[in-house]
Amino acid sequence: PLLASAHESSCIRLWSIQGNLMKELLPFAGHPSGPLTALCTDIFTKILLTGSKEGYIFRWNMASFLEDSRNIKNAIKEELCWRAHAAEVVDLFIEEEKNVVVTASIDGSVRLWHARTGYYFGFFGQARKFDLTDTSRLILPSDVSDFSAIIKEESKRTEKKKIVYPLILDRDK
Repeated sequence: PLLASAHESSCIRLWSIQGNLMKELLPFAGHPSGPLTALCTDIFTKILLTGSKEGYIFRWNMASFLEDSRNIKNAIKEELCWRAHAAEVVDLFIEEEKNVVVTASIDGSVRLWHARTGYYFGFFGQARKFDLTDTSRLILPSDVSDFSAIIKEESKRTEKKKIVYPLILDRDK
């Protein structure tokens, strides 16, 4: 068993049932995250989804970490990030049988997305039926202009480094 908490600082904390902090996660620095407002996992807790105040959804793969959380090489990997809403995400869940993510926002919209790619299927209340098989047409909601971003495994969270800039002219450099 594992507990997850999402925080205003964009941090996700994973806890053991005994209350011990196991891991802290921060979304990749290249994508705006803002305060996290919703989170959910799949039924086997291998995928973690978080929603943010800015309308972004982040997908994390926790499978290798859960196999052996003490092994440093078994990291939790951020796999995908996409803008789902122009406003705050208030709830989300993953429907594994159909491989879709359902998101809800304070703007009153409920939208359907492909769970692995972040592909937009549509919104609840639309005139046309959902076509969950066709992911060839790249469409977006009318209020979102960002396509999903796949996070490469070699991408690392950027850390601030202290750089000294001396105010001396060095002609050799």
